[in-house]
Amino acid sequence: MSETDLPEPVDGAKIQVRVFRSKPPVPARIADTAWVSAFLGRDAHLVWQADPTTRAIAGPALPGDRVSLADGYPVLLANTASLDAVNDWLAEAGDDPVPIHRFRPNLVVDGAPAWAEDGWLGHRLRIGDVIFRVAKPCGRCRVTTIDQETGEAGRQPLHVLGRHRRFDDGLHFAVNLVPDLDAGRTGVVRAGDALTVLD
Repeated sequence: MSETDLPEPVDGAKIQVRVFRSKPPVPARIADTAWVSAFLGRDAHLVWQADPTTRAIAGPALPGDRVSLADGYPVLLANTASLDAVNDWLAEAGDDPVPIHRFRPNLVVDGAPAWAEDGWLGHRLRIGDVIFRVAKPCGRCRVTTIDQETGEAGRQPLHVLGRHRRFDDGLHFAVNLVPDLDAGRTGVVRAGDALTVLD
């Protein structure tokens, strides 16, 4: 076990959980109840998932693709130039800029043109040791309008995305990735690793 691994909470009760109404529910183990309930001010459980292969991806994916307790896909990649474009639109509308973490990406790429990620859809990318399939654009939800520092909700950036990035399946910002384990490449992605579009 590496120093970054956390042991399974073996004394936690086993339960079935749903992630955004996932069907079927997936097994998890309660890691904490008291702290998270006190923090949120309501009854809640913090759960841990021992086997990240139990939940199939609900959207476009290959039959063996899985996601753990993450939102819909294992990895979300955002482009800083696309964020700059969004913030330029916000400035034109008289609104404050939003930080990249408002979109909750796992990976952030620098040096690509704005909206280059649109052209990566359906392709594979190599980042560090890992090859990813670009599964789909990320349709954004109301959570992006909540300031993570203050908890206050507003109308941006969804309002401006609705004007400039509206598609049939939603308001797009960033792309969902799936590690391509069929390529036989598992490994590490580090800050500063290059991104290469493979095919």
